Amino acid sequence: MTTRLHLHLLSDSTGETLENIAKAALAQFDDVETVRHFWPMVRTEMHLDRILAEIAQNPGLVVYTLVNPAMRRTLETRCAGLGLPAVAPLDPVNDALSAMLGQQAKARPGRQHVLDAAYFARVDAIQWTIAHDDGIAHEEWEEADIVLAGVSRSSKTPTSIYLANRGFKT
Repeated sequence: MTTRLHLHLLSDSTGETLENIAKAALAQFDDVETVRHFWPMVRTEMHLDRILAEIAQNPGLVVYTLVNPAMRRTLETRCAGLGLPAVAPLDPVNDALSAMLGQQAKARPGRQHVLDAAYFARVDAIQWTIAHDDGIAHEEWEEADIVLAGVSRSSKTPTSIYLANRGFKT
């Protein structure tokens, strides 16, 4: 028998981390029809109020990554009033890190998404891979991190794009 679950995912950033956590957790359960409600970039009380109205209409599990203490309290209080669980999956990790490092976590949304050297290396790998796909500019292959060879229709291009997104010139 299939169980229907409304899963409410709220983030004050892109929500990518939250989506990955939810996907990993849901993979542990069979026969679940998940209705995903996804709200990224939740940064104002007005936006949160609209989301809470939707949650009241479609009760279910609320999972969030919000760093603003006032918005967290509002969400937790209103969910408790609706009799719904509100889970902040990063809290145990942040608490453990705070204890180990002797400092409090900074309440800054989306800090893992920075434009650093690794980001620009991935962009460079993607551009290089696209420019050299399907044997184009073979004289520059020595610059590649990985060279894929295979028969036609064996998914070399999707594989190379995947690897490029991981930073490998393919």
